[in-house]
Amino acid sequence: MINLLKNILNNQSSIEEKESNKSLELLTGLMIEAAYTDGQIDETELNKIKSSLINIFDEDPSEVDLILEGAIRNKNNSKSLHYYTSFINKNFTEEKKLLLIEILWGIVLSDGDIHDFESNLIRRLAGLLYISDVNSGNARKRALNKI
Repeated sequence: MINLLKNILNNQSSIEEKESNKSLELLTGLMIEAAYTDGQIDETELNKIKSSLINIFDEDPSEVDLILEGAIRNKNNSKSLHYYTSFINKNFTEEKKLLLIEILWGIVLSDGDIHDFESNLIRRLAGLLYISDVNSGNARKRALNKI
């Protein structure tokens, strides 16, 4: 009976760990997608991604490094926006989605240049995440103020 209870608890923690890893992979992939939309990823964008995942989303730094390396290697094997947004819509609160849009604005603004493709990507993401243009614009202003 005790072993059965241990197995149940271990399986539950294993499921939670898999969900956490999937969340980290999706966030990282989406952030790399935003950073690479202009055709290049520079060091300031990578630093912004890493610090956002660690400090804001409270992810483990060693896991972030590992997932970030994989996401950079696979940046040309881009997933559809629906792949990212369907998971985010199911698992993120409205506040967390707004925070994500603000972080994405911060990433594309961090290199000092906003490419049309970058702003278009965030506009499309905001729509897929059911975030209004006003809220997305406010997130952009907050990101600009932080820079």
